[in-house]
Amino acid sequence: MGLLDEVVKGLAGKFLGAGVQNPLVDTVLNLITNPETGGLQGLVQSFKNKGFDEIISSWISTGKNLPVSGEQVQNVIGMDQILQIAKTVGSSREEVSGGLASLLPEIIDKLTPNGTLPASDTLLQGLSSLKKDLLKF
Repeated sequence: MGLLDEVVKGLAGKFLGAGVQNPLVDTVLNLITNPETGGLQGLVQSFKNKGFDEIISSWISTGKNLPVSGEQVQNVIGMDQILQIAKTVGSSREEVSGGLASLLPEIIDKLTPNGTLPASDTLLQGLSSLKKDLLKF
């Protein structure tokens, strides 16, 4: 499980302060594993369907990640879901959208180091463990 160990260490160091949980990391992991929306593949398809193929492809590829704005994230995920996340984590929709705009490229990039999407069953199993490890810090 070397890849997931690297993701845990990198994300925990970058996005979580000592002893502080970041509910947006949990949100991203839920977006990536949600079977109702197709998980990671469904999220990737949502970006493509909204015209952000170049952006999402850059996160999956082995090259540089293109940035995404909070507004673009809102467009892909939907205002209703952004507002629900904001209510859940106790933040504004702007903070949630901006946070997701920072986290999504990093997490998707780390999960696709070879430039391809992982198999669904492998992803779900690994992310379950990753989620537990991230939220321990």
